[in-house]
Amino acid sequence: MQAQEQKKIKFSGTVISVQPRSNVWRYRLDNRNHGTTGYNIFIRGNAEGKEPDSEFVVAISENNQKKVHFRIGDEITGTAWTKKYDKLEYADYYRAGALKKISESNAKECSKAPWTDEVPELSVYDQRGCRMLDARTWKSKCFTCKWANMANVAIEYDWGVSQRFRFETFCYGPKNCVFYKMGKPRAVPYKGDDSSYDDGCLDEMLTYGRDDEE
Repeated sequence: MQAQEQKKIKFSGTVISVQPRSNVWRYRLDNRNHGTTGYNIFIRGNAEGKEPDSEFVVAISENNQKKVHFRIGDEITGTAWTKKYDKLEYADYYRAGALKKISESNAKECSKAPWTDEVPELSVYDQRGCRMLDARTWKSKCFTCKWANMANVAIEYDWGVSQRFRFETFCYGPKNCVFYKMGKPRAVPYKGDDSSYDDGCLDEMLTYGRDDEE
């Protein structure tokens, strides 16, 4: 995998979504491990190297979020670095710093889906577990929801030798959400074998202990 030259940039704009940032490791259908590593801040605004008034994603740490408390509608500024490997990171920029909230959102908290209040701590996501979420539904219905997630996925393609990478959408929200759709089963390839298909069988394991309203 070829590394790209990294550059520190400045950005500014309006927060349009805040979602957990996670890394997922897949191995056939034997394993699907999720680990939250921070948050993805989706922004409409300006960033060096992009067209004016464009949409982009900045990855921030949990400590950053605890200090600044980003919410949809906030006007923010900051710095970040371009990513080193396109296939490994969904966010456009990471290693964010100098984060400032220029003005706060006046949006009211929403008591029904999509939930747009402030995101919880990462431990809450880890405890809840997640289910596969249809990518179109993620974009159209769930994009502003704090339980929606676009994950960085590594597939163990040849054990200990090579991996394949892609991005997948997941949901950490209540099981009875009216917008939820799993989508099509997801192929999990392995060298020399036909692809296995994750048809949601692992979702119950990952969300064990939660009832429909949780």
